[in-house]
Amino acid sequence: MKKRILVVSSANIDFVQQVERVPYAGETVLEAEGTYEYLPGGKGANSAITFARLGGDCVFTCKLGSDQNAGKLKSLYKAEGIDTRFIYEEPGRLTGLASIMVEKTGKNRIIVYPGSNAALTKEDIEEPFNCYPDALFVQFEIPDEAVLEACRIARIKEIPIFVDAAPARADFPLKELGSVEIFSPNESECQTYTGILPVDETSALRAAIRLSGMVEAKYIVIKMGSAGAFLYDGEEYYVFPAENVKPVDTTAAGDVFTAAMTYSYVQNGNIHSAIRMANIAAAISVTRPGASTSIPTLAEIMEFRNSAEANLEDAEE
Repeated sequence: MKKRILVVSSANIDFVQQVERVPYAGETVLEAEGTYEYLPGGKGANSAITFARLGGDCVFTCKLGSDQNAGKLKSLYKAEGIDTRFIYEEPGRLTGLASIMVEKTGKNRIIVYPGSNAALTKEDIEEPFNCYPDALFVQFEIPDEAVLEACRIARIKEIPIFVDAAPARADFPLKELGSVEIFSPNESECQTYTGILPVDETSALRAAIRLSGMVEAKYIVIKMGSAGAFLYDGEEYYVFPAENVKPVDTTAAGDVFTAAMTYSYVQNGNIHSAIRMANIAAAISVTRPGASTSIPTLAEIMEFRNSAEANLEDAEE
């Protein structure tokens, strides 16, 4: 039986610009070969779409604006199979927008305009729990009060909480999240919270131990990009190497990783297999441009895994 995951987070329109390189201060660059387009995005939406494409039962709570982008996004979510009953619209607000510059190397620079995401309040949070979720998934692209209220209700209802700890802010009240199942920042977010940039096993362990004193989590999972993922369970740590692929655009990789990890863990309770699946999902996503357009299906993940295992067997013979 499929588990139901309630995502309380953000939704944006992404203005994606493909560039040779990001301009220096005061510099104007003519991108003769570059392209740009408007695509659905936002950390919450990327995660909700990931859950849906993996076959999950996903309910999405966010707040859109009173503009044409709101209708487009809601229609897209419905087409993905996402439950949109608890998506609200805020009169007089624009839907959130992210301006994303993607360099030729696949690295990106992102500026987010919260728009209607900033209008999601604690009063909006109680009703979505009427869907009887099996898990709560939150991120920090919405107001603190909305995140903390969702976690409070989940704790009362004994629903496990999964936290994609982005974007990071040093003064976020992590202790108020209460007990969570998985807390997962990336390297830069980890540095913001702890002052430690995880660049290897030693620094990642130091950061994870410090995080474990800041938030009550069963598992700390640090996303380390091309270095893979680092897991700390309070006693031992494990390193999961990244899949070897050539990146095109890393925009939604972290969102895809954490959602895929959560989906797998909620289904079978195995954190190790969940991280392996998440590494594959993120690897596929970075080989494709865009945010939601880069998210793989479960079939694509299984095909990638089977192909990688076959190649390993051939190499060992």
